[in-house]
Amino acid sequence: MESPLSILKKHHIRPVKRLGQSFLVDNNITSRIVDSSGIGEGDTVVEIGAGLGAMTAMIAPRVSRIIALEIDPKLVEVLQSELGEMPNIEILHTDVLSYDFSSAGEKIQVIGNIPYNVSSQILFRLIEYRKHIFSATLMIQKEVADRITAPPRTKQYGIPSVLVSMYAAASRLMTVPATCFYPVPKVDSAVFRMEMREEPLYPLGDHRIFTETVKAAFSMRRKTLANNMKGMDALRSKEVDIPALLAGAGIDGRRRGETLTVEEFGRLSEIISRIIKPS
Repeated sequence: MESPLSILKKHHIRPVKRLGQSFLVDNNITSRIVDSSGIGEGDTVVEIGAGLGAMTAMIAPRVSRIIALEIDPKLVEVLQSELGEMPNIEILHTDVLSYDFSSAGEKIQVIGNIPYNVSSQILFRLIEYRKHIFSATLMIQKEVADRITAPPRTKQYGIPSVLVSMYAAASRLMTVPATCFYPVPKVDSAVFRMEMREEPLYPLGDHRIFTETVKAAFSMRRKTLANNMKGMDALRSKEVDIPALLAGAGIDGRRRGETLTVEEFGRLSEIISRIIKPS
């Protein structure tokens, strides 16, 4: 396959800023990402943001099936022109945030260079479909990767840190300089891999309640946990005694959300789930 820059020129493609397009043009990095993804014979792979098809072309010979997702209709035409004749590649013109990952089968592998402007939303969607995903190898903004792998009591620790840790074992694979992209972004990127857990790391009750609990705890980082939890709709509607709730979970309400461990978030969520009794 031709180089990404050659394909851009041949098809007269200009990156679309509103879609967060920045193409990885270093095929050595692309090859390293594919090598580190753990994909192999018999696998079904869903690629997020297939773009110009450089990574798609490297994945296809190694797996049984690859589903290439692309939201830009012009790039869909490029993919069909460059790779449409390969029998195990399925090209879909779709938004990953509306894609049903369960339609691809059980225990699929996910790979992608995901747009910085929707990276957190994509992570949360992958977690939503965790029962159908074995692993995800993703290139994201380095700052987001730092947040995902951050421990408690650090500035970077937040919602992505807790949600990903609860549902997946995450590891950072490499840092990718901005100069490997066109157009050159203002920040460096990082590749990380998360392997979905068969069960959450700790008991947590209802997934929806767990997510709401974590978001409430971090809603205002400078406020105490007791104050932030007052803003959680499910607790407010039940007129729950917040200090008593936190005491029952063994958590000092004067603490801030960033000090809670993943286990503590799980314990708090489990108690809230019992109180609310979701249908």
